[in-house]
Amino acid sequence: MSVWSEVFLGVIAVATLAMAIAQVGVLIAASLLARRVGRLMDQVERELKPAFGHVNAIGRDASRAVALATAQVERADRLFSDLSQKIDETLATVQKSIIAPAREGRALFNALRAVLDGLRDARRSARTRHRAEDEDALFI
Repeated sequence: MSVWSEVFLGVIAVATLAMAIAQVGVLIAASLLARRVGRLMDQVERELKPAFGHVNAIGRDASRAVALATAQVERADRLFSDLSQKIDETLATVQKSIIAPAREGRALFNALRAVLDGLRDARRSARTRHRAEDEDALFI
């Protein structure tokens, strides 16, 4: 082997050693970075855990409020439906109890009017006959 071969072989060995040292340094830096990121994640989790608990509590309360509101709306709907049905029944009963007697009263009123009209017509015809007889007696 020549001197140059040994020099180049030495340069290759030094370069390989430098690359190995660089790779070990990168691995150590990556390990330190991973630990640091892990600690940061733990810290973020510790700090945000109460906030997530509050968000969960707010969600549960909102869900409960929506359930109660839904129940109240359904109850109000049933109430108004029952009220509407009762009003319809009441109006039908009032209509039956007022309109039927009113019709009968109107029929009685019309009958009374017919009787009075008949009596007036009878009086008029009696007067007309009486006047006609008086006028016939005076005509001669």
